[in-house]
Formats: sequence, C-alpha cells, structure tokens
Amino acid sequence: MNCHLCPVQCGVDRSKSAGRCGAKSLTIAKAYLHPYEEPPISFQKGSGTIFFCGCNLRCMFCQNFELSRVQRGKDITVMELVSIMKELEERGAENISFVTPDHVSHLIKGALEEYRPQIPVVYNSSGYCTVSALEEIDPYIDIYLPDLKFVSPLLAKRYTGREDYFKAASEAIKFMAKKPVVFREDGKMLSGILVRHLILPGCTSDSMKALDFLKETLPEDAPLSLMRQYTPMGEIADFPELNRKITEREYRRVLDYAEMLGFSTLYTQEKESADEKFIPQWEF
Repeated sequence: MNCHLCPVQCGVDRSKSAGRCGAKSLTIAKAYLHPYEEPPISFQKGSGTIFFCGCNLRCMFCQNFELSRVQRGKDITVMELVSIMKELEERGAENISFVTPDHVSHLIKGALEEYRPQIPVVYNSSGYCTVSALEEIDPYIDIYLPDLKFVSPLLAKRYTGREDYFKAASEAIKFMAKKPVVFREDGKMLSGILVRHLILPGCTSDSMKALDFLKETLPEDAPLSLMRQYTPMGEIADFPELNRKITEREYRRVLDYAEMLGFSTLYTQEKESADEKFIPQWEF
C-alpha cells in the first residue's frame, strides 16, 4: 500500500521500500518487563514493552537513536508479535506497551485482532500521528502515553525537520484525551491518557506553552509526566545548545508553573534520571 499513516504522508509503497520512518514492516529491538516507566504504568512487575524500530519524527536528540534510524532490530511477523504479547502477559506484565507504534499501527491492529490481551494495552507515541490512524486502532487501546515535545514550529523544525509537529500532535492528543481515565484502587492505571513532556535545554518557555495547552485539553484527572531525563546524544554535533543536561533552575521553573496551573496528578523525575544507564540494552 502507499503509506499515508502519519502526518508526513510520504505515500511510499512500503512493500517495496521504506518511507520517512525508515521501516517497511515490523522490526523490534527489545521486548521485556520495563521497570522505569511512570509508576502507574510500570506499577509492580513492569510494563510489557515492545520497542519498534523506525520513527516518522526522528528527533536529533533521540535517546533510542539506533532504533529510530533502524540501525538494528529483528524483523517479525504479525503472528510473532502475537506470541510476544502472550509471553509478556504470561511473565506477569502489568500491561502491553507498544513503543513508537505510529508507523506500524496498522500491523499492530492486525495483531490485536488476532489476540486481545487480558491486561491494558498502552500506545506509547511521539504524538506525531494522525487522528485517522488513531481512530482505526482506538478500539484496541486502553491507555495513551503520548509525548508533547514542542509547541514552537521553529523548535520542531530545528530538531525534527517537521515544523507541523504541534499541529498534528495537538489534534492527536485531543482525540486521545477522550479515553476515560480509570485507576485501580491500588494506583495501577487501567485506562485514559498520560502525557509526557521532556524539558530540553534552553526551552523552558516552550515547555510552559505546552503546559498551557495540556491544561486546557486534558481531563481534570489525567496525569502529567514532567521529564528531566534529557541526556546529550544522537545527532547533535550541529546543535551546541543541546550538548548539556538541563539545570535544576530550568526544571524548577517548569515544575513550578505546572503546579501553579493545578495539574491534579504530576509525575516528576530526579536529576539522576538523566543518565544513559536507564536506556535499555537492546536485544536485536
């Protein structure tokens, strides 16, 4: 098919060649019980994460650079994806989480049509996706875990080459926010949306604009994750401003603003989270 899944709309026949995302079909780098997601996602036994290779956004500072550029990975079939989901479920995964799924959402949908896990299904997205693609997979998704990376078209263009990032992500998040927010009594998330925002060096003003949008858009009980884990890596040689971690002052400024806006549930990170040791060791 000529691919129009994502906002890039590259139109490439992915049965013959890769599109902007760098992928033809299903390629994974790891599937395991991930302990370092937000508390209601990893919960007690870990989130059953499946890391897909390829990405339609391809941020210059990507911490999963090898995956987003498809420099490694193992090709699998839809039925093999079903088997992986079952195995993670049998190992006690708190949920099944598809990481960077937007460019293969049609194939993930095929797997979920074959087998519906008895635990929540998480759609862990960059936010750069189309509402039409989300509508197709939405019946199979319990929890949306999107990023909201930028509001500024200038920042988005500089760091991803996609100045329309916020235009696409804002509409996607508005759609995702319709999912009812449900937590179990013990704190495990069963349904809804949890948005992540990664604070970048020198970008606190844009972070505050992102928070303004989220406050207007998200349900009152939807949690927000403010991440300070930015670690210099990727293709940042030509971006000297990115060659440092964020400061305590930068993180505090954004956190204070989020608290002032009155987000009911706010997940934060310690400065020690900005460390390569938290990046998974890839299997394939």
